[in-house]
Amino acid sequence: MLDRTRYQPLVDPIETASRDEIAALQTQRLAWTLRHAYDNVPAYRAKFDAAGVHPDDFRRLEDLARFPFTTKADLRDNYPFGMFAVPQDKVVRVHASSGTTGKPTVVGYTQRDVDTWSSVVARSIRAAGGRPGMKIHISYGYGLFTGGLGAHYGAEKLGCMVIPVSGGMTERQVQLIQDFEPDIIMVTPSYMLAILDEFRRIGVDPRSTSLKIGIFGAEPWTNSMRAEIEDSFAMDAVDIYGLSEVIGPGVANECVETKDGLHIWEDHFFPEVIDPATGRVLPDGEKGELVFTSLTKEAMPIIRYRTRDLTRLLPGTARSMRRMEKVTGRSDDMMIVRGVNVFPTQIEEKILTLPELSAHYLVVLAREGRLDTMDIRVEARPDCAEGEARRAGDRLCQQVKDTIGVSCTVSVLAAGALERSGGKARRVVDNRPRD
Repeated sequence: MLDRTRYQPLVDPIETASRDEIAALQTQRLAWTLRHAYDNVPAYRAKFDAAGVHPDDFRRLEDLARFPFTTKADLRDNYPFGMFAVPQDKVVRVHASSGTTGKPTVVGYTQRDVDTWSSVVARSIRAAGGRPGMKIHISYGYGLFTGGLGAHYGAEKLGCMVIPVSGGMTERQVQLIQDFEPDIIMVTPSYMLAILDEFRRIGVDPRSTSLKIGIFGAEPWTNSMRAEIEDSFAMDAVDIYGLSEVIGPGVANECVETKDGLHIWEDHFFPEVIDPATGRVLPDGEKGELVFTSLTKEAMPIIRYRTRDLTRLLPGTARSMRRMEKVTGRSDDMMIVRGVNVFPTQIEEKILTLPELSAHYLVVLAREGRLDTMDIRVEARPDCAEGEARRAGDRLCQQVKDTIGVSCTVSVLAAGALERSGGKARRVVDNRPRD
């Protein structure tokens, strides 16, 4: 891990500006964004008019709450380029979501947007401990997904050597880590566990590698998983946050010197937390759904975008910009089992308290008669005896019932039994009939 006694933070002046200075900049940039969206995006003009608000009504930060939300449905309804605020000949790149649950959401970037994106990712890598001249192994997927190219451009902006491996081909990933000796890896946390498994399979101690920093994002992950990765690799594991609709990775990042939540780069993204049921803006410190408004995007400004991610806003520590608590789940990932709200990360936390079980798991929901059932399929660690693994499964079953409040079954599988993903892990399969 990094030698904290030698750690010297490198920051842009805005990262340590006063709250008053940050608020003044946000007010100025929000006024521009609202006007830019209203004047150039018919969908926003219609939404604002329907809500009875106009960009001229915005005079202070609190006024933003009067403006309507943007949802993924709005982006899909205007597929592919209806949310763009500039002519298409000014758009130098597009990205899109996978579209597995409907039309993909398409986002566009001007050259200035790409430069901004590169800068906030570079700032994120620097906050994680990255420095010019370091080598960065990027295992996020390249292509329409924003992860790979977003990390790539940010690493180059910082002055790092980029190793653009992309996802998958785990044996090759491990070989290149040994041969190229990168300092940093950027990857989903679940795929980092697959890389860990491969190191152990070939008999190489992962603590012996050159990796010093892991920057993990694109899916919720727990502090228990952080502890396992840090201990297994002798590295610092920090969280990066972003989503395509807002810009991509680099909206917020943990600072390696504190690891106490992700500092939001508030000079480019304005955060709110709302009650997901009522839409009411909640005060800092209260948990709810995260909402973002872009402050500097040209090609596709985003106004009060409902992320569905659940968190709370906290005061700054290593930077004066506010922090968002580690995302514990998404409102649309929540499972309701026999009337109990359950998030995959809650189950993950319980699994990682049991040394006999690995962090590879899948929750399968079904219905027998009128009752929902939940089966947690989890792999035993390779060196765990069958009887020990079975008893650990029994303990997990009891812990879930005692602490989460729902009955379940636990199926303990052999190491390697569950399918591995080169990107975001699939944690839930819901086989219940749609009522």
